[in-house]
Amino acid sequence: MKKLYLIKNARSSWDEPGLGDIERGITSRGRRDIRTLGSYLRLRDIRPDVLLSSCAYRAQQTGDLLAEEIGYKGEKHYLQELYMTPPDRIREILSAQAPEYETIFLIGHSPQIHELANALMDEHLRRFPALGIVAIDLEIDDWSELTDHCGRLDFFIYPEQFEYYMPRQIRAHLELRDPSRRD
Repeated sequence: MKKLYLIKNARSSWDEPGLGDIERGITSRGRRDIRTLGSYLRLRDIRPDVLLSSCAYRAQQTGDLLAEEIGYKGEKHYLQELYMTPPDRIREILSAQAPEYETIFLIGHSPQIHELANALMDEHLRRFPALGIVAIDLEIDDWSELTDHCGRLDFFIYPEQFEYYMPRQIRAHLELRDPSRRD
């Protein structure tokens, strides 16, 4: 069995009108959201064997900051092929991954990763907000076996879920990292 985490880039900024779409970075809220969801992943001891990311700056920032938050120091690949690419092409990229990778983080954009998530599972996600993370258990032994409906939803988290209620463990982890953050 393989595990795939499809991650939409964190909230991005439109504040600099001269920047092209691929050059946009994430906002301070996006950074805060990464700390929160990163704490969740870290507390569950979730780390990938490889991190694949779109080459868009906001996706690269999301990957770098999330990796830092969870203590991941492994392989990271920033791919032009993951920037605004159809879901079938993303599936081809995943299918070409080394069989020894058990767990992959893939950071991309909507609607592509949203469509891919819905294709891989019988469950249907209605929306995929900024920094949404869908964890999919894949009933495959090799990435080359990736097909529609071969996956089962493990969990789906996104920042708004932690807006009004944050589990004690996540709050404590965030406060240890940043004592001024006591909400």
